[in-house]
Amino acid sequence: MTLNAMTPMQMSANWLQAAMDYAVDRCQRSILFWDIMRQRGNHFFSHLHEGQPPVLIFDYETIMDARTFDSPVNYSLIKILDRRRAKTDPERKTGDHNKRSETTVMQDSRKTEKASRPLVIIDPRAGHGPGIGGSKLNSQIGVALDYGHPVYFISFFPDPVPGQTIAQVQQAEIIFLEEVAHRHPDAPKPAVIGNCQAGWAAALIGADRPDVVGPMVFNGSPLSYWGGVEGANPMRYKGGLCGGVWLSSLWSDLGGGQFDGAHLVAGFEDLNPANTYWNKQYNLFTKVDTEAERYLNFEKWWGGFFKLDANEIHFITTSLFVGNELEHGLVQLQEGRSINLKNFRDPIFVFASSGDNITPPPQALNWIVKVYGSVEEIRRQGQIIVYLVHENIGHLGIFVSGKVADKEHRQIIGSLKMVEYLAPGLYEMVITGEPSNPDIEDYTVTFELREMSDILAMDDGLEDEAAFVPVDAVSRSIDAFYRQWMRPWVQAFVTPWMAESIRQCHPLRLQRTLCSDINPLFWPLGFWASLVKQDRRQVAPDNFFAVLEADFSEYITSMLDIFRDTRDQVQEWTFKALYNNPWTAFWWGEQASVSSKAQDDHQRLINIAQRREQAFARRRVAQGGFAEAIIRIIMAVVGAERALDKRQYRASSEVIRDYKSYYKSPAEVKALIQTQGRIVSADIHKALEGLAVMLPTLAQREEAFEVAMKIAIADKRVGREELEILNHIRTILDLDDEN
Repeated sequence: MTLNAMTPMQMSANWLQAAMDYAVDRCQRSILFWDIMRQRGNHFFSHLHEGQPPVLIFDYETIMDARTFDSPVNYSLIKILDRRRAKTDPERKTGDHNKRSETTVMQDSRKTEKASRPLVIIDPRAGHGPGIGGSKLNSQIGVALDYGHPVYFISFFPDPVPGQTIAQVQQAEIIFLEEVAHRHPDAPKPAVIGNCQAGWAAALIGADRPDVVGPMVFNGSPLSYWGGVEGANPMRYKGGLCGGVWLSSLWSDLGGGQFDGAHLVAGFEDLNPANTYWNKQYNLFTKVDTEAERYLNFEKWWGGFFKLDANEIHFITTSLFVGNELEHGLVQLQEGRSINLKNFRDPIFVFASSGDNITPPPQALNWIVKVYGSVEEIRRQGQIIVYLVHENIGHLGIFVSGKVADKEHRQIIGSLKMVEYLAPGLYEMVITGEPSNPDIEDYTVTFELREMSDILAMDDGLEDEAAFVPVDAVSRSIDAFYRQWMRPWVQAFVTPWMAESIRQCHPLRLQRTLCSDINPLFWPLGFWASLVKQDRRQVAPDNFFAVLEADFSEYITSMLDIFRDTRDQVQEWTFKALYNNPWTAFWWGEQASVSSKAQDDHQRLINIAQRREQAFARRRVAQGGFAEAIIRIIMAVVGAERALDKRQYRASSEVIRDYKSYYKSPAEVKALIQTQGRIVSADIHKALEGLAVMLPTLAQREEAFEVAMKIAIADKRVGREELEILNHIRTILDLDDEN
């Protein structure tokens, strides 16, 4: 019966029935929703009672506890046990792991563990606890186990050792890495994966002690703290608007010498009020029958607030967030010894996302431009840097999304060996394929050569960073005043009982405390929820009142988004008014001029690097024999289209295995690739002309040209650039068509 054919009585009855159905559903959803909130509060306290262990889903054993070190810190090294439990997770898609039994996978793992490169994963210590990188079977840890890597995890405890410093933490992590290497003497150096702020912690190790780390992966990691796009990245203005470092010093003093991580979590939540105050809860409310487990698992980590020592947070805010000293080579963990990011010796992966509003691509990538200045300098240093930019995933999705683990992390971890054989330079990792088929072979992975301009194109210019120079100077001045004149009074006033009371009254803790069984008003909810589940009546999706509710939710979201955008715009305008004006330039002109001079010298440094590379190539263009010529030909053909995919890598590996008598070790192959890659990059035509000297006999020339053809056709196509290189090689080697 159509609406027009209904009588007024029938229409009234339908409306009344729809209203009753909606009312019953909404009442039941409300009970179930608040019962989940009660469970969240109870989980919060049970996690505290357990000592807030990592939220890892994998079994593990503790190898080292740094609280027992001579310079103790609240860190530990744990080893992930290979317990992927494939039988309990039938929907998991992890390459060929889902094609083999768990027993077979375990046997293969034991066979290859001794020789496989160990992976060490570090989660961020940014207010939350450890384990989010392995909170699902389908995660970074799960992917690494699938590839047969021994996996270690650097964990940490809720309370810092009083007085511990970032320098002591770094030394403890170096000891951990040395222990991992000691446990795997036949394997290459450990690869290190740093998530978010653990990325800069890993960078401090890799730049200070490159001998203890292999390839490094920085996932959503800020290393260029002043970078960002105007109107899009408001978080970088917070420090200047708050007066800089002094606020972290105040909160540390109010915490009795410890900085409460809940303040950092609150800062993250403040970025997106629509999600914090409405969408996250409303999504649970609308999917209350299916969303409870996922919500509670995430909240267990999100609500696990960890502390930092006052020394640690002061170093982080002064030297990194506000001072931005890391990319400028000014960070000193020990007096008189600076950390220089040019000291990296093994390949670097940088994974960022355009949808990340906490660590946008400029903050994750601009350090490459600032540290090296040019791609020629990267080559001169023999460094390999690969970056990967996701189109839209948010910050947390980089670490917790199953889809990201299936695609990006699987390809990154699967390419750790391959990337070591790239010629030095800057590359973008491009993954193409059908997302619905996450098996590794269903993706085409290419490493495409890039220039510094490709990184800078993700920013809107570096000129806006000049305003952050006076922020650093103002911050240090205010903090010095606070520490000299106000800190003694605050520390004298705050007792241990008062510090703990301030922590417990933080809104993020208080909301969990009040919504738990500690509050008698919540006691009946468990019983009521069990009754509701026995007679659950879900409303139809097309119910008028349910549709009206969804529309109202969208309205609230849009209003909160308008508030956020207006607030962010006002904050940006205020920041510029305070720090980007002639008066500020007058008072802090010396510091600003240093920044300007660095930008003026940028092109000069590029020119110097280019001349050095050309001189390097000229000296070595005709040096070497058959072994060097084969590597040079591979580099030339692979670089013809400025990209290398896995099929060409496999073909190159087969060639090197075929001629293993010419190469003493993998280390020698890597050294030859580094040298020949620099020669080819400096001047490919002169590099190819040198082949005539390096290959004196016709037999060698024919054999070398066969190698060139094998590499060219490995990806099932021969592009125009590759064809030109092949013809050029044929001409130089004086081979006719019949040969």
